[in-house]
This record gives sequence, structure tokens and C-alpha cells, in this order.
Amino acid sequence: MNDTICAISTAVGVGAISIVRVSGDEAISIVNKICDKDLTKKASHTINYGHIVDGNEVIDEVMISIMKAPKTFTREDIVEINCHGGISSTNKILELLLNNGARLAEPGEFTKRAFLNGRIDLLEAESVMDMIDAKTENARKLAMNGIEGKISNLIHEIVDRLYDINSNIEVNIDYPEYEDIEVMTEGQIQDVSKFIDEKLKKLLIESENGKIIKEGINTLILGRPNVGKSSILNKLINEDKAIVTDIAGTTRDIVEGQIRVGGVLLNIIDTAGIRETEDVVEKIGVEKSLNLIKDANLIILVLNNNEPLTDEDKKLLEITKDKKRIIVVNKIDLDTKLDTTGLEDVVKVSATKDIDILKDKISDLYNLEELNNKELTYLSNSRQISLVKKAISINNHLMESFNSGIPIDILEIDIKEICETLNEIIGESYDDKLIDRLFANFCLGK
Repeated sequence: MNDTICAISTAVGVGAISIVRVSGDEAISIVNKICDKDLTKKASHTINYGHIVDGNEVIDEVMISIMKAPKTFTREDIVEINCHGGISSTNKILELLLNNGARLAEPGEFTKRAFLNGRIDLLEAESVMDMIDAKTENARKLAMNGIEGKISNLIHEIVDRLYDINSNIEVNIDYPEYEDIEVMTEGQIQDVSKFIDEKLKKLLIESENGKIIKEGINTLILGRPNVGKSSILNKLINEDKAIVTDIAGTTRDIVEGQIRVGGVLLNIIDTAGIRETEDVVEKIGVEKSLNLIKDANLIILVLNNNEPLTDEDKKLLEITKDKKRIIVVNKIDLDTKLDTTGLEDVVKVSATKDIDILKDKISDLYNLEELNNKELTYLSNSRQISLVKKAISINNHLMESFNSGIPIDILEIDIKEICETLNEIIGESYDDKLIDRLFANFCLGK
């Protein structure tokens, strides 16, 4: 944290502008060594014209932003060199910075410094990476709400109320003769426990929406050979990505594509047709298809309207019955020989014509229209969700202990543990190894 770091903050390649970022106590003095202007006398939060030089050689014509601590992203001095986009010029500037005392930043180290210096909390830091990774408008909104601290504020609200209760418990311990204080504390414990239960359970239930917005819906197209799975994939993504023939077993490996439905990304996988086969290659494809079922968020099970239900169809209906699924009856332009009595969530289409009804069904199944109208303040990763589950579990134990007449000073243990767990979400308490792993997933220069 005492050294000065630098990295290229824009994508490496040919472009109009590249940005090389420097942060640390010596940021201004190091950049000053390779600039033809005296940057040490420039005011904070100014953009300055100049040249990057290597001795007598001019490397590039640049604009240099000077931002002095503490009003910066890292709360350290930051210099950003805006140079011409290009691999050679950008790398040369980075090389000069490294030769003059800066160290190459680790992935995510700028954001890590912002966190460690108290500029942002851990939940906000994770939202920064979510913003970079956002592929849909809803994912961007979700990340922005995280950056603005809307979930963090809820966590702080709960923790502050718990701290107030702990203060009263300490008074109970120090002054046991004041019975009215104990009665007041018992009422507070009941109120805040109910508040925690309502708020965190709501957050947990809605966390599925957060994961859907952030990661998309992993959608598996499943069915026997020749029922039209590949045609449905091609129609959904509006691209001839999967080979379509009348020959059963044409698709032998998974074929992937992506579309957006109701502001949410669908990660679609077309699979090999499920059937008994002696063909070695096709057999491997069938096994891969079956293995993908457990990790899919949504199964699109395709049946053939022109054929009665087969044993393979019945097997697929059985193994997917506990999954969220849509049964697509394809080829409705042909004679109907399939009995769909007793089947739920059935959509009838002709993949050679139009399958918008399938998109509408997906939207209805996940309430995507309602999701778009909500304020997107959800948990968005497994770390946050697991900690909320832990806090709920401790809160349940707290109320069980309270109802069993456990002394108030013993209840303080559970209250403190809830505080510590919630503080882990926002990074008020953390493990150094966890922090290192978390920021290692960030891109270099962020």
C-alpha cells in the first residue's frame, strides 16, 4: 500500500485513446519524470496538455489528469495519462513508468486500494466488477445500485440497530438493579429480530432475480433426435448456428447461443438428441446432454406434434419434472398425433415459422416484465447470499434462545455474531485471503 502502482486501464489494442493509470504517494513525481511539463505545480482535478518523453525522444502527445488525495477513487494521488490508442505507444509509456519507480498493479488493485482506504465497501467493490461485466441494461442498473450503496445502506441499518441493543445489554450487565432497562432491551430484541427476519428473507428470496439479471438464464434445449431442437435454437437467436437436416443424430455436440428476453440474457444450449445409440461419438454427445440438466436454470423440452409420445419422451419428462421447464410441442403445422393431456407449461409452435410465443412464455415464467419495473436492489453473488443465509440462521437461534428464557447477557453472543456476519458482506470485517481472491478476479487496471 506504500508503493505506487500503474497499469493500462483501457483494453489493449488499436483505438482512439488509451489510458494509463498511476496511483500512490509518488504518482505525480514519477509521471513528472517522463513529462515535458512540470506537473508538481498543477492544481488537483485538472487536465494538462503535454508530451511523454524518454530523454530527448518524444514518445507521444498526451493529456494528463492530475487528481490529488483524498478526493480520488483510491484516496491516493492519481494520475491518468490519456495517450493515443495503440499497443506500441501505450506499452512504451507503461515501460517508462515502471523504469521510473512505479510497480505494475495486480488485477483489481486500484479498486482494492479504494476498499482498504475506506472509499468504498466490499459490496460496492464487487458491484464495480459487475458493472464492467454487465451485458444487459438490467445488469447495469443492478450493478449501479450496488455501487451507490443501496444494499449496503440496508446492512448498515440492521447493524446499527443491533449495536444499540448491545449497548443496552452492557448497561444491564453493569447495572442489574435497573429492571426497566432489561424490559426495554427485551422488547428491542424482539423488534429487531423480526425486522432482520423480514428484511433478510426478502433479500434472500429476491436474490434469485439478482443472479438471473447478472448471469442470465442457463437454458437447455432437450429432446429426442429430429424433434426440431436445432431449428428452435436457430429461430431464437435469429442465426443459422446449428446444422438442421432430416437425418436423426445430426447434432452430436452442444451448440450455444445467446439472446435477450425482457432485458435478461438467455444462455441457450442445443444438445444432442437423446436416444439409445451405438455410435461412439453420438453416445458421448448424449451423455454430455444429460449431464447438463442439473446445472440448467430452464429446460426447454421439445416434443414432436406429428408423433405419439415415445419411451424416450417419457424418460425426459420424468428426469426433468423437478426442474423449471417449458414443454414445446413443435411441428404444429403437421398432423397432430401427440396427446398433451396432463402436461403443464405447454407451448405449441412451428419452428419453421414463428416462435415468439416461446419467448413470451419464458418472460411469464420468470416474471421478467415485473422484474423490469422493480428497483433492482438484489444480492448478486454466492458470497453475499451465503452470508445472508448464515445471518438468518443465527437470528433464528437468537429468537429460540430468547423464547426459552436464556439470560440477556448470553443473547449478546448471537447478536454480535449477526453483526460480524453482516459486516462481512460489506467488508467491515474480512479475511485477507478472501480479499486477495476476490480482487484477483478483477481486470488489470481497475
